[in-house]
Amino acid sequence: MNGQLPETAAHASRLGAHPLPGGGTRFRVWTTTAKQVEVRVDGQIYPMQALDGQYFETELPVGVGSRYIFLLDGVPRPDPYAQFLPDGVHGEAEVVNVEEHEWVNTNWRGLKLEDCVFYELHVGTFTPEGTYRAAQERLPYLAELGVTAIELMPIAAFPGERGWGYDGVALYSPYAPYGRPEDLKTFIDAAHGLGLAVILDVVYNHFGPDGAYLAAYAPTYFTERFSSPWGAGLDYAEAHMRRYITGNARMWLRDYHFDGLRLDATQAMQDDSEVHILQELAQEVHKLGGTHLLLAEDYRNLPELVTDYHLDGIWVDDFHHEVRVTLTGDQDGYYSAYRGGAAALANVINRGWVYEGQYWAEENKPRGKKADALDAPNFVYFIQNHDQVGNRAIGDRVHHLDRVSDAAFRGASMLLLTLPMTPLLFQGQEWASSAPFPFFSDHHGELGAAVSEGRKREFGTFESFSSQEILDPQAEDTYLKAKLNWHEAEEGEHARTLALSRDLLWLRREDPVLRQRSRRNVGAGHAGDVVWVRHHTDAGERLLLWNTGREEVELATLNLNLPDLNLPAEVIRHSEGRSKFAALLPGEAVLLGGPA
Repeated sequence: MNGQLPETAAHASRLGAHPLPGGGTRFRVWTTTAKQVEVRVDGQIYPMQALDGQYFETELPVGVGSRYIFLLDGVPRPDPYAQFLPDGVHGEAEVVNVEEHEWVNTNWRGLKLEDCVFYELHVGTFTPEGTYRAAQERLPYLAELGVTAIELMPIAAFPGERGWGYDGVALYSPYAPYGRPEDLKTFIDAAHGLGLAVILDVVYNHFGPDGAYLAAYAPTYFTERFSSPWGAGLDYAEAHMRRYITGNARMWLRDYHFDGLRLDATQAMQDDSEVHILQELAQEVHKLGGTHLLLAEDYRNLPELVTDYHLDGIWVDDFHHEVRVTLTGDQDGYYSAYRGGAAALANVINRGWVYEGQYWAEENKPRGKKADALDAPNFVYFIQNHDQVGNRAIGDRVHHLDRVSDAAFRGASMLLLTLPMTPLLFQGQEWASSAPFPFFSDHHGELGAAVSEGRKREFGTFESFSSQEILDPQAEDTYLKAKLNWHEAEEGEHARTLALSRDLLWLRREDPVLRQRSRRNVGAGHAGDVVWVRHHTDAGERLLLWNTGREEVELATLNLNLPDLNLPAEVIRHSEGRSKFAALLPGEAVLLGGPA
């Protein structure tokens, strides 16, 4: 939308600072802690009038670009509803008109989940510059690669000059070091022009430990009825907190033109309201017009998130864990609950996820329900993401490990990208990037020291890491290590892996069998260490074979009804340069095709 919207009841009730259609700005505060509220704008202090319901308001003849901060009983408090904090989360906010932008690609209507191939990226490390503008220059590369939807890690304002974004404290303000709000909008607009959707990772389950000012305005935003691993529980039954969350979702989708939201750790969004906050979010998102997606990161394996709450998809940890154990043999921590290998992979593909009511030792109770009611696109599958890479002592990716061969990593990639489930790639995965993605932060004082010490304790019991190897999250060099090295993408094994990724994504989009997205068309099984996935549709048949073992396997010994190879070998086969074969080398995968 272009220009300012006319005044409505919804606009008039918004908290924070909002430019008025006829000029000037309305400042509005709700607080249960202060008897007197003022606003300091460009150095001048103005009183705010007390209204019913513990609201304070004033309209001033100031415009976009003005800097302001509220004073509660004389104490300066940054605005938790600020729409831009150019000097950080402890500083003054800037008045911006979030609804004003000259959009170019106004006919864009979003993507259905079945058409999405997600590419998760962290703005700060995706490019050397770490900005929206620099990321925008890489959009043609992503479009040519064949991904269709970018997923940005959280960008709501958080403290410091670097971080993952999950410590957000001012949810309405895009993180200033990445660029201005208009830079973000231009990035999204450019992505739409290339046919790329843009999804935003949002954190609605907690606030970060530094710079969160909501409680200073009203402690009732939070509750002791629920606990959170990260701090006070959010009270979604409290009207203002509920509006803070739902209004934030509407802002990203309506005013910034994001195509959907990925909800972080929804298992931690505990709500005893009559209508669960997740259900209300889905209602709000899906009534905006166009196609907007809502995805849950939730390890509980609950199909009702889709069937009852009407979210669109769920991140499936189980698939990642089975692939990880298959590739590495890891049994530390929660990996001990997974078997890995061809049989386990076939099971997770057939069932959608692994845990569907079995005992879960991590929480000493059953976990999950059967996923029969879900179709393939509802499952978001991945073999890397920010958590599974970054929650390791040195942030090493699975292909960095000596015990994981190039062939095995490419085999896992073939499995991921040929399944009808919705795939997600993590930045640089497509070329087996050498860059790690360690956890990094920029907290100051005692909090920063506590984060560093906590990281050492977290991995202190892991035999595979020494204290010298554990990267200090507070060190700037830890952050710099995570930046992608774009020069390597076209070299050696990186180039070979990138070529495979491009070919697989082309096949996923163009092949008449692989582009069908129904679980009914797919079955998986195993023969020894070889996992097979058969796609059978009216358009033909495809059979993926992946040798997950460490010995060569002759195809004749598998006793499978192998279809004739009828797809271009240079597209479907990235092995040892052989045009004909009778065996699968260790880690090798092949895709066979036949007519209907």
